[in-house]
Amino acid sequence: MKTVSTAKSHGGIQGVYTHASASCACDMTFAVFVPPQAAEAPCPVMWYLSGLTCTHQNVMDKGEYRRLAAELGLIVVCPDTSPRGETVPDDAQDWQFGSGAGFYVDATQAPYDAHYRMYSYVTEELPALIAQNFPADMNRQGIFGHSMGGHGALTVALKNPKRFKSCSAFAPIVSPSTSDWSKKAFERYLGADEDAWRVHDACLLIEDGHRFGEIMVDQGTADGFLEEGLKPWLLEEACKKAGISLTLRMQEGYDHSYFFISTFMEDHLRWHAQRLA
Repeated sequence: MKTVSTAKSHGGIQGVYTHASASCACDMTFAVFVPPQAAEAPCPVMWYLSGLTCTHQNVMDKGEYRRLAAELGLIVVCPDTSPRGETVPDDAQDWQFGSGAGFYVDATQAPYDAHYRMYSYVTEELPALIAQNFPADMNRQGIFGHSMGGHGALTVALKNPKRFKSCSAFAPIVSPSTSDWSKKAFERYLGADEDAWRVHDACLLIEDGHRFGEIMVDQGTADGFLEEGLKPWLLEEACKKAGISLTLRMQEGYDHSYFFISTFMEDHLRWHAQRLA
């Protein structure tokens, strides 16, 4: 692991790091905020998964999480959204696929299966690196994310309910098997057999018996992707049938941007901190 940069913020340290990833077969960059409380004892870990076209940096610059993370004593880890590099297959003409669009799945189709293993990266390789190099209490982990990253947070939590004590999302893609945003990527990463998609679809995971204690979702009513891409009512229906406690907050007039995310970031961090205490 190499340090790209560090800066003091709200008494803690915001760092950016890079390492050679075995999962993604390329160098990967990630950000970690370590609160001042970590000088005294290991701190709970919050994983933030970003959305389409983003890197680790978008939430660093616009998410406004550090003040409260420092107050609450939370480590915040922000991975990149996909493998990157000259040897990584990509489609430069399509922002919904390839670079910046890993969808937190392990690809099974060539040539993408050699690099696009973001599920393994965020659930195995990067957590091991965090545990080894940061004062992290890995027994207290929460996960949240935005859009494609909200999809990732939901699916990761549903498949790892013993690891994560809390899960929330901002405007998540809850049904990527039916969403215009993700069907094309799923077919190219996972193949044409839609049965193989089920393990990467929050609504279908719930239908197939996966459970998580409680989930919070914020969704803007003025989000231009609400009807075709996000479809939060499908998650609401799936959770109701399964008996999963879902708090779905439709936020009047908010769009899909970081203006929306930063507005409700404090709510999410406090919600997680209560469950990680």
